[in-house]
Amino acid sequence: MEYSVCASAVFQGMPLQDAVRRIYSLGYGAFEFWDWENQNLEAVAEVQKETGIQAVGMCTRMIPLNDSLRRKEFVQGLKESICAAKLLNCSTLIAQAGQTIPEVGREQQRASIIEGLQECLPILEKEGIVLVLEPLNVLVDHKGYFLSESSEAFGIIREVDSPQVKVLFDVYHQQITEGNLLSNMLDNLDYIGHIHIAGNPGRHEPLTDSEVHYPTILKMLKRAGYHGFIGLEYFPLQEPEQSLREILKKMPL
Repeated sequence: MEYSVCASAVFQGMPLQDAVRRIYSLGYGAFEFWDWENQNLEAVAEVQKETGIQAVGMCTRMIPLNDSLRRKEFVQGLKESICAAKLLNCSTLIAQAGQTIPEVGREQQRASIIEGLQECLPILEKEGIVLVLEPLNVLVDHKGYFLSESSEAFGIIREVDSPQVKVLFDVYHQQITEGNLLSNMLDNLDYIGHIHIAGNPGRHEPLTDSEVHYPTILKMLKRAGYHGFIGLEYFPLQEPEQSLREILKKMPL
């Protein structure tokens, strides 16, 4: 396992290339971020060339999968996002299910997500990209979002049935939504493509400001054979550099 720092959260508002340089200087070898459309990707790629730091995750264009009427738009957005990802040698993209559409039945929206993901498979396979679908909490941060429970997310991924499509398991979101974190992760480890952590409540430091005992979570994931990245996607209360130093020092992987 290895940490990845979410530059968009930890260094919120800072130009991405500057945040990536700071992340590397603190001893981290991987980063991720959210929106690519307003970033200077050439400058970020230059930092990567200088340092060797990896880009391990970024979002697709924010087009909902649960809206079948926007399917072509989603697929086109995926193609554009893959072009952006390749500039940074990033092989994982994050997709969103979308907000619930009140006038459309839930089963129909779920079917749209599955069909949309299946339609993307030839593109993902050709380009060597893994697309991860993220359930989000609807109680605090994302009211009205379609996909919140990990069981439904894993069920969708099983129906898509491809190693190119997996779940992004965000521990912060799932602690709010359902708890039972270790069982939900360990019982479905083959279907998890990426993990995010943050403290709850507040989405701050995972080590010092959380009801979730992350040292235990990480130990059990490692014991179970998880070899992916642990994304540090949180909003620090401390000075960001000090916060990241403490994680490496007190919660090494």
